[in-house]
Amino acid sequence: MTDGTTWLAAPQSIAFGGYHVVLARGLTPSELADRLAENVDDMRCIAVAVGEHTGESLEELLDDTFGDPSDGIALRLGRAGDWVFAVAYGGWPGEFGSVEPVSRGGVHACLLEYEEENGKPVPPMFEYAHDGRLLSACNLHLDASWGYQGVAGDPETAARLQNLLTNAGLPNPDLERRDVHRTALGVIERFLGISLPKALIVEGTLPAVLLEPA
Repeated sequence: MTDGTTWLAAPQSIAFGGYHVVLARGLTPSELADRLAENVDDMRCIAVAVGEHTGESLEELLDDTFGDPSDGIALRLGRAGDWVFAVAYGGWPGEFGSVEPVSRGGVHACLLEYEEENGKPVPPMFEYAHDGRLLSACNLHLDASWGYQGVAGDPETAARLQNLLTNAGLPNPDLERRDVHRTALGVIERFLGISLPKALIVEGTLPAVLLEPA
């Protein structure tokens, strides 16, 4: 059973600090983990399986391994319909590149990310890529103060998403940012046909990997 994606907009929906979720269609969970390990900026990493974990137990493992959870990165992996997903824990903010390389070889890849504790504050972000090309991207506050001038990417794909956002009444400067965030996630959910199992991610156990230097 899946629960959509709008629940990500709730405060601290997955872990303290926000969320970093990558979904992919055309890969296994372990293949997605390997591609994300390759996508860590400025470091060659490999994905090392560490068994099944809750989010809490994985944070404890990061603490035991690195001395501070923010000094390492780990992923919990799963499936939701036709898509596989990876949820990041630890010191992931600012450490991953675009999902374009993750999508090479005909793969569809979607990034949903929110550095909730960043003091700037950084808005939630979305990217969708296929076969190594960025097809659509935007910040999910649809906030002009962060350069939002419509959906970026492939003109045809970006226009389709922009039309869906417009039909949902966005952008709307009179709405609270969290309401815009939630509504935008719902639009993207329908646009790509993605969903995430809330109870399993928040409370359940999933296969996990640590991203370690190669």
